[in-house]
Amino acid sequence: MEKLLVFIPAYNCEKQVPRVLSQLLDPRIAPWVGECIVVNNRSTDGTENAVQDWCRRHPEAPVHLLRNDENYGLGGSHKVAFGYAAAHGYDHLVVLHGDDQGAIADLLPILQDGTYLKYDCCLGSRFMKGSRIQGYSTLRVVGNHGFNALFTLVARHRITDLGSGLNLYAVAPLKNEYYKKFPDTLYFNDCMILALCQLRQKVLFFPISWREEDQVSNNKLTSFGISLLKLCGRYLRSPKAFVAREWRDKIIDDYTYTEIPVRR
Repeated sequence: MEKLLVFIPAYNCEKQVPRVLSQLLDPRIAPWVGECIVVNNRSTDGTENAVQDWCRRHPEAPVHLLRNDENYGLGGSHKVAFGYAAAHGYDHLVVLHGDDQGAIADLLPILQDGTYLKYDCCLGSRFMKGSRIQGYSTLRVVGNHGFNALFTLVARHRITDLGSGLNLYAVAPLKNEYYKKFPDTLYFNDCMILALCQLRQKVLFFPISWREEDQVSNNKLTSFGISLLKLCGRYLRSPKAFVAREWRDKIIDDYTYTEIPVRR
């Protein structure tokens, strides 16, 4: 059984992140987890203390707490984790958002039958057959289906979700760091999806369960929708240039972090 690196991006989710970490204790999941890194993107609440407290109560769990040296954004935290996975010899990386909307157990079907080994990435989808959504308004569901259809036309690849909080990546295709110039913002995942299609990587969408309860969204729907339309326009003009261009307003050469010791 392969040991996976689990990456939990965390920003101001002190109430939710202990619940996410507790998912790793599931006896069906624990054997797959080689290590878990919680990447704290300079949270301003008690996220870091919540992680430390959880680790003290569960000393057997292979969880490490990293703090970004700057606020890099969600995309920047992904870049930290991708680099960490490559540097520490992992073959696959799981992304599980720290706001407790997704369930890592939804990966079990493709892990247990080895399906994940056939793909460069496996992306959790909230909007395909077999998915379960709780707490989403009809407007948000319809809007997501619309943008999924638009990206499908633009990328010429069936896309059923532009970015959920549960994904699995093979590390080998990430080692050339093609993603380094992508935005450090929430648009990172959208650029990744279009890049995966342009680079002709093998992509699998799989159904997941998703819920909104006490989470706080950082996404402003109107401005986000406009930005997605602009992304599609740029991709249509030149897919190769889309992947190669510099997307960041602030150029960061090295996404550094500090490991925070936890007393167990």
